[in-house]
Formats: sequence, structure tokens, C-alpha cells
Amino acid sequence: MKTCRVLLSMFLIPGAALAQTASEARGSAEPRWSEVERGLYFRAEGGAFLLANPPTTAGRPSPFSSGAMVQAEIGYDFNQHLAAGVFVTFTANRAGSEYVGMSNGLASGDFSALVPGAAVRASLFGFPDDNGVRRTWIYLRAGAGYAKFYPTALLPRTDILLMGGPGIEYFTHIRHFSIGFEVAGSYLTRAQTYGFAITPTLRYAF
Repeated sequence: MKTCRVLLSMFLIPGAALAQTASEARGSAEPRWSEVERGLYFRAEGGAFLLANPPTTAGRPSPFSSGAMVQAEIGYDFNQHLAAGVFVTFTANRAGSEYVGMSNGLASGDFSALVPGAAVRASLFGFPDDNGVRRTWIYLRAGAGYAKFYPTALLPRTDILLMGGPGIEYFTHIRHFSIGFEVAGSYLTRAQTYGFAITPTLRYAF
């Protein structure tokens, strides 16, 4: 009887081991979802866009101008720390009748700009949640674009817009979405115009 039991166990133990190995293999083959999606993304932001000294000719008024901006970007996350993309920005600024820009008095008042460009973002510090997932990040973002102004009678000369500054981003539990807040300084190189933007952000990773 003991001999039968020994022989039976010799057949059953390897079979159980093989079954367990197969089960583990099936488990490892099952897809594991990332807590934070990265890769190709679409990003949108919009908010205040303020200029301290709008473009103008020497000797003409250049009053502080409040305004707004919206930006859409398509980019790619190379890893959790570095991302880059291309964007299109639209800005609109208020100005009084005393502001004649570069029109020599032929036009005055409000103006807008269309700015295509590119940006790079470096995520510096990530803070983990209760599960150890780094969802909150502090980052620096910098970009440059080609600014075309409207009406062209008011501002006929194009310019290069440089923008950069810090931001904070939170990757939500809805894996593809993140929300954030950014403050970016701006500089028009030819006009030597300074400003800044304050914008909430929304991002979707595919």
C-alpha cells in the first residue's frame, strides 16, 4: 500500500507543479494597465496673457495690456521626465485708442496674435500618493514660436515669442487625463516686449 502511495505522489506532484507554472504563465501574460499613461498626448491650456509693454515704435505709448490666450499642443513623452511637442497659440489683448503700435497713427486699439511653435518640458520632482504612484509633478517648460499679429495695419512686423516657466501637473485616476497649472514668462525678441501667462492645463495621453 505504501508503495502505491509513493508511486501516486510521484505522478501527482510534477503534474501539480506544471499546472501551477502554467497558471503563473497565464497570469503574467495578462495585460497590466499603467497607473499613469505616457506617450503620444494632446494638451490644451487657456487663461490670462499679459504684456507689460506691447510692441510699438520709439516715442509712441506702450501701455500695460491685459488679455487672454489659448494653446493646443500635440507631443510625446520620451519618459516620465522629458516630453516635447508642437503647438499653436492664439492671443488677444486689450489696448486703448492711444495705442497705435507700429501703424504711425493709421490704426489703434486691440490686437491679437497667432503663434505656431514648439516646446520641451522637463518634469523635475514627482510626489507619490498613498499607493506609491507618482501622480503630482513639478516641471519646467520652455517654448518658442513665430508670432503673426492682427490687424496687420497696427502691427505689420512679425516676431519671435519665447515662453518659459514652472508648472504643476496631477495625473488623475482616470488614467489618460492629467490637469495642471502653469505660470510662464514671455518675451518678444524683436519688439523687446515682456509679459507672462497664467493658465490651467488639461492633457490626454493616448
